[in-house]
Formats: sequence, C-alpha cells, structure tokens
Amino acid sequence: MAISLSVVLLLAIIMVVLMRGGSLKAGPAIVAVLFGFFLASSGMAPSINRFLDSIADTINSISF
Repeated sequence: MAISLSVVLLLAIIMVVLMRGGSLKAGPAIVAVLFGFFLASSGMAPSINRFLDSIADTINSISF
C-alpha cells in the first residue's frame, strides 16, 4: 500500500508539473487519469501490480 500510494503521489506531481509547464493540457490529463482508473479495474491490474512490485523489490535489493 505504501509503495502504490507513493507512486500515485509521484505521478500526480509529475502530471501537475507537466500541466503547469504547458506540456500537458487539461483534456489529455483527464483522459490519462480515466485510463488509469479503468485500467486498475481491468483484468490486467494484478499483472501490472506484480510487475511494479518486482521493480520496487529490485530497486530495494540494490546496495551501494
């Protein structure tokens, strides 16, 4: 839950920055949000979640 919440927050911040910078208009931003919302309720959601979890685990296992 903490990882998914921070990813959502990060993506929201990126979207706001892009909208304020003029790179992303409000219409496409709304479409992107709706796409993500409906994608989360589709059958692909568990696969995407496992993929993101594996990336987070890989990054977490890197030691410097």
